[in-house]
Amino acid sequence: MISKELAKKIRYIQIFTSKAVNDALAGEYESLFKGRGMSFSEVREYQIGDDIRTIDWNVTARTGSPHVKLYMEERELTVLFLVDLSASGAFGSTRQTKNEAAAELCALLAFSAIKNNDKVGLVLFTDQVEKFIPPAKGTRHVLRIIRELLEFKPAQRKTDITGALEYLDRVTTKKGVVFLISDFWGQGFEQPMRVMGKRHDLIAVSITDPREIALPDVGLIELEDAETGQRVIIDTGSRAVRRRYEALGADRQEGLKRLFHSMDVDHLAVLNGRDYVSDLVKFFKRRAQRLRRLR
Repeated sequence: MISKELAKKIRYIQIFTSKAVNDALAGEYESLFKGRGMSFSEVREYQIGDDIRTIDWNVTARTGSPHVKLYMEERELTVLFLVDLSASGAFGSTRQTKNEAAAELCALLAFSAIKNNDKVGLVLFTDQVEKFIPPAKGTRHVLRIIRELLEFKPAQRKTDITGALEYLDRVTTKKGVVFLISDFWGQGFEQPMRVMGKRHDLIAVSITDPREIALPDVGLIELEDAETGQRVIIDTGSRAVRRRYEALGADRQEGLKRLFHSMDVDHLAVLNGRDYVSDLVKFFKRRAQRLRRLR
């Protein structure tokens, strides 16, 4: 049983995201992800015009004549959401927290996936993996994922992105599309992300709250690190302090952008409270253009 308030939130997200999928993302998801996976079909003798890169050297050596591998397009994808639910995600200065924004974004992508008959799975993590929902199809399954995202109470407060990536690598054998959703306050995850990006179609989604990049002039305030409990008092009445805070926020955003670019990992930056549907559509279009140039 779930509370009336939670049921209302889930219903709102279902209606909102379903409308967004039909109105704004129609065709975007399918054109971007469909057909990118290929599975082995059979081996046959080489024919003039075949791509020599598909030659199966083992069969060729065994039979004495060149053979090539044939592949067929995979019609079904597996989409996995790797969602950071550490304590810093419980913060929000808009109508919702960063974790609630993550839930809406996952719902939007999940409904896009099941509309195209794809499977959807979920991993919730802090400094340990706290919940794993294996990939499956259907609206009921997506609603379960939304419910878990909204009502799950993490046991831990800190962040370990590396551990979550390593866990996902252990429980998945088939290549899929992985959305890593976090505010990325963790450290030391660069190499595991590079490895994951080679095994899966990895997309980093960074969620930032407006108050993490700018502060209003409200005098003395006390700020607390949600994950460590460390506190600091700052004077927002000082223009120099506010400018320094904004500069640090801008540097961090630019640093994340450079980091993901260096990993060759696609990056979607989401600002809590902003229209992320249009951001997602723009991201899909940019990504599709880039992939076309690479082909």
